[in-house]
Amino acid sequence: MLFTPVTIGTMTVKNRFVRSATHDYLGHPDGSISDAEIELYKTLAQNEVGMIVTAHTYVQHPYGKAGVNQNAIYDDRYIEGYRRLAQEVQAFGCKLVVQISHAGRQTLPDCGFTPLAPSSVPEKGSNVIPKEMSEEEIERTIADFASAMIRVAKSGADGVQLHLAHGFLLSEFLSPYTNRRTDRWGGEVRSRLSIVAEIMRQAAKEGLGAGDFPVLVKMNATDGFDGPGYLSLGEVIEAAAFLKELGVAAIEVSGGHREAPLGAARRGITSPEKEAYFFGPARAIKEKVNIPVILTGGLRSRAVMEKVINEGRIDMVGMSRPFIQEPDLVVRFLNGQEKAACISCNGCYNPRGIRCSQIRTK
Repeated sequence: MLFTPVTIGTMTVKNRFVRSATHDYLGHPDGSISDAEIELYKTLAQNEVGMIVTAHTYVQHPYGKAGVNQNAIYDDRYIEGYRRLAQEVQAFGCKLVVQISHAGRQTLPDCGFTPLAPSSVPEKGSNVIPKEMSEEEIERTIADFASAMIRVAKSGADGVQLHLAHGFLLSEFLSPYTNRRTDRWGGEVRSRLSIVAEIMRQAAKEGLGAGDFPVLVKMNATDGFDGPGYLSLGEVIEAAAFLKELGVAAIEVSGGHREAPLGAARRGITSPEKEAYFFGPARAIKEKVNIPVILTGGLRSRAVMEKVINEGRIDMVGMSRPFIQEPDLVVRFLNGQEKAACISCNGCYNPRGIRCSQIRTK
C-alpha cells in the first residue's frame, strides 16, 4: 500500500509518503525562497517522495512571522519563487503543497513586536504577553490568509495547507487554552473555527473553489496537555468533521505545542512501540470523516507505516526528521531497508540551516 497512488481532491499522489512541513532556516531574510531550499526540495523529489509540504510560510507582515529566515507569501512578489519551486519538484512526479501560517503568540522576540493572539494568554516560561486581536485585526488576518491561498494557486503548486497545529495562530483559535474569547470567535468548537470558515469563504469569493484546488489542513490531535480547559479528542473529532463540511480535501494529524512537556517533536523514538504516537486520534478522525487522513509523528519503521495504513485506514504517512538524515529514504524502503536511521535526537533543528547532527561533515 505504501507505494500505491492516492487521490486528494483533484490531486493524485504517486505513493503514500509525505515530507511533512519543516522549517529549514534557509529562506532569505526578506522571506523569498533561496537556491538552497530549491535544492533541498529537489533532492527529496528526485528520491521518490510522493508529496512535499513546504515550510510554514507567513501570510501577514510583520505580525504573521514566526522567526528569522522564514519564507513569506504575503505579497505577489513571492509568487515567482514558488512557481520555480513547484516546477523543480513536479519535474520528478512529486506534488508540492505550500503550508501557510500566522505565528500568533509564538512569534519569536527577535521579530521585534508584540505578538497577536486570540486572547492575552502568556506563554509559559516567557515574559511576553500577546495582544488580544481586535475584530479589525481578525478580519485583516482572514483576508491575508485568503490572498495567500490565491497566490499559492497562481504559483502552480498542487495544493495549499492551512497550519492549524503546534500552537500557531489558527491552532490558538481552536484550542480553549489559548482562545478564551466570549464573542463570535470563541466558545464552542465551531465558533473557535469561525476564522477558518471565513478564510475558506473569502478564498472562494476571490475565485479559489475548494473543489478546484486542494485545501489541506494540518491540525493537532492534542496540544500535549491533559485536563479541563485544554483541547480534547472529542473536540478534535468535531473540528475535523466541520473542516470536511468547509471543503477541506485532507487532514494531516499531528500534535504538540511549544509549551507542552513533550514539545512538538518527541525525542527518543527508538522502538516500534514508541512510533506513530498520534495513530489513535488519527484513526478516530478517519472513522468520522471520509476524506484522506495523513498521520505524522514518530514514524520510523516501514512495518509500522504499513500497519497504520492497512489496519487503521490511514491514507498517507508524513515524516520530517527522517528525511533530514535520509532524503532518499523512500528509495531505501523500495530497496529493502526496514527502518529510518533517524534516532529522534532533534539535533537537526539548526538556525544556520537544518542538517542531521549525526552525520559528520567532510
